[in-house]
Amino acid sequence: MLKEFVQYLLDLNREETVFAEGNTYSTRQLHRLNVEHDVNAINVRSLSGLVDYVKSNFDHDRKVMIHVKSPTEVYVFDALNDVNDRRTYVKAGALLPTITFERFIDREEFQIMLQACFVQNEHKSTVLKVISSIVEDSGVTTVDDGISQRVTAKTGVATVENINIPNPVTLKPFRTFAEVSQPESEFVLRLKEGGRVGLFEADGGAWELNAMANIATYLEEALADEIGNEKVYIID
Repeated sequence: MLKEFVQYLLDLNREETVFAEGNTYSTRQLHRLNVEHDVNAINVRSLSGLVDYVKSNFDHDRKVMIHVKSPTEVYVFDALNDVNDRRTYVKAGALLPTITFERFIDREEFQIMLQACFVQNEHKSTVLKVISSIVEDSGVTTVDDGISQRVTAKTGVATVENINIPNPVTLKPFRTFAEVSQPESEFVLRLKEGGRVGLFEADGGAWELNAMANIATYLEEALADEIGNEKVYIID
């Protein structure tokens, strides 16, 4: 306590500023009192919810910028203030189903995932036909001519009928907001012993750019008046 009291007395007599080597320094720690505080961003799960907020002018009538950060994230924020801070008002996050890529899963699980989480197209129908025709082929063939005997064991995945497995396959999984067109991309379809199936991405991530472009287009159309009045700006 005595140490703190002595320090307090010393501070009373200390100059508030010091000039050294052409610069002026403060001898005390300063805190700005009129700083703008952060706001709690509203979390929405759709692009339409974000558009409704921007159109409402509920909180203010300022210019705002919409940032399409990723296929599943979009933010609304205002301009920099006098201390180079900006505040985020809305965070939109897409509600997406669970889709398994890059590893093998059970055939039945794969069929359910494909039917529930992918938009219908020609290759989806083909893949479903291939998967539904899979059988586990395990057998032993013996050839015996009385002198020598040859045994051939065969284990693996086969199909009931001769169906060519297309590769790569072009599919449209639900990977971005429901209001926009789901991006189509290529996948490698692989079959494995035990009736297991895997989808492996083969487009190098190009689908993400396509999805973000689709989101930007949706917002530009939905907020055409606000963009025309220079109240809304969109970047992706």
